[in-house]
Amino acid sequence: MNSPVQQIKERLSIEEVVSSYIKLERSGVNFKARCPFHNEKTPSFFISTERNNYYCFGCGAKGDIFTFVQEFEGLDFKSTLKILAEKAGVVLSEFNKEKEGEKDKLYRIIEEATRFFEKNLIVESDVLEYLKSRGLHEKTIKDFRIGFIKNDWHLLHSYLSNLGFSNIEMEKAGLVKKTDKGFYDRFRARIIFPIADSSGRIIAFSGRIFVDDGKSAKYLNSPETPIFNKSSVLFGIDKAKDSIRKNNFSILVEGQMDLILSHQAGFKNTVASSGTAMTDSLVSKENIINNLGLITRLSKNIVLAYDADKAGISASNRFAKIALYLGMDVKVASMPEGMDPADLISKVGVDSWRLAIKNSKHFIEFMLDRILSNISDNRKTDKEIRERLLPFINDIESSIEKSRFIQLISSKSSIATSDLIEDLKKVELALKYEKEEIKIAKENVEKKLRKDPIERKLFGIAFWQESVKNRKIDPELIFKKLVKVYEKYQNIKEDLVSEAEEFYSNNENLQKDVDEMLLNIEEEYLKEELSKNMVDLYNIKGKEGEIEILKKVDEINKKIQGIKNGRLKNKPQV
Repeated sequence: MNSPVQQIKERLSIEEVVSSYIKLERSGVNFKARCPFHNEKTPSFFISTERNNYYCFGCGAKGDIFTFVQEFEGLDFKSTLKILAEKAGVVLSEFNKEKEGEKDKLYRIIEEATRFFEKNLIVESDVLEYLKSRGLHEKTIKDFRIGFIKNDWHLLHSYLSNLGFSNIEMEKAGLVKKTDKGFYDRFRARIIFPIADSSGRIIAFSGRIFVDDGKSAKYLNSPETPIFNKSSVLFGIDKAKDSIRKNNFSILVEGQMDLILSHQAGFKNTVASSGTAMTDSLVSKENIINNLGLITRLSKNIVLAYDADKAGISASNRFAKIALYLGMDVKVASMPEGMDPADLISKVGVDSWRLAIKNSKHFIEFMLDRILSNISDNRKTDKEIRERLLPFINDIESSIEKSRFIQLISSKSSIATSDLIEDLKKVELALKYEKEEIKIAKENVEKKLRKDPIERKLFGIAFWQESVKNRKIDPELIFKKLVKVYEKYQNIKEDLVSEAEEFYSNNENLQKDVDEMLLNIEEEYLKEELSKNMVDLYNIKGKEGEIEILKKVDEINKKIQGIKNGRLKNKPQV
């Protein structure tokens, strides 16, 4: 009998899967599109219907339906398998504990905790009434799997212990904390909002205090775990992704209640930053870019709907700066002072929320209107525009867009266009290094997205082949090539082996696939080395050092070109 992977491949074509994510254009018997894995203006991403695969001649991204979904949605193999099995109508075999890896166990313990929280909520009538008083319907509470935990130090710990989970497993899942006196529950006396990955698997929690004791934080989020990376997930993305794609824009709110009520009101293209790295006060550029990853691939259009207070405006500014640089069309919903989206929907009505979204303005125009309405003194207005608005104009990639907004500012503020252009040049010079930092951060995320999946597949194959008698490839070739990152993947060995067995057990061309992946990873490592040398070249002082670096750059470029030339000789017929 065919494996689930083979059954899915037989039932789903590459164009069917890819076209459900991005717009395709016919190119003879095949299809082309703008690559979702790197920014480009003309299509270099080709889909071969005959070979049932894709290849990007711009960035080298390639693979089949599994690779595409895994990299597009940022999922592990098993979550990808779950999504495609549901799409293909393939029933996956029952869970086998004997083959359970570390991540499998963490997913299982998180799922058990979710069920426990849900059961607790059902018997807590005062908590249920509170949620209903906030405007939530019973169906919504069930759909979002909202739960509750009493003010007890060991309630969840005892429950999971009785199910056979160890203290270490609970701690790794972020559910308990360790002290000298033993382990105790991380979440206590809180309404629990489960956070899911793009496939719908629960990976973490955000807990809101039910009765404020004046000591505890209003919100408490899960720590980073092997299955929860704060910079790679947005609350509600599993329920929002199809609607974002269909409507061609997303709505970003801050809190869980904002998101849930927005979904309940019919705006299912809403995601929330609560519980993720975007709400951190010292958030890194890589985190924001990484967090934006799936949204930007689904749609370049976004509406920010943060609270109208100082913290909300600050969060919007921080987010918009990166989003504008990434080429997104960023709009802002005008929220009434003192209200968040949840208040607007539950207290004023759904129509008010609909109007707020409909009447949203581009971020630049929104900021300009705020400055002009808040300040009457012309000199102060000029200063605010120069210091608070022009840096955002600087982040816009398109020269045409920049020119359009300069004209808009000039017409509304009566500042001469020539003066604005002169000041913008000064801003561009002053923020040159900041823009370079954002560029490097973007490149780092793109490298990670390209490199990590290849390393993961190679280590999975190597660990798997190491454990069998009749080997199809020599695992030592992979271990030697990836020796620097061996420890990183050794910790998830069981997960990688099960993925490789599931995916490659019936592969007759395993050696060919491994050879190609080794070439791909070699190219990625060379590109990393090239980047480092270019940074050194930028900072070097002295002609002699410059010549030495240029020699290295030339050598690296020749090696990269050699790999590309070899690939072009055997390029896919698309």
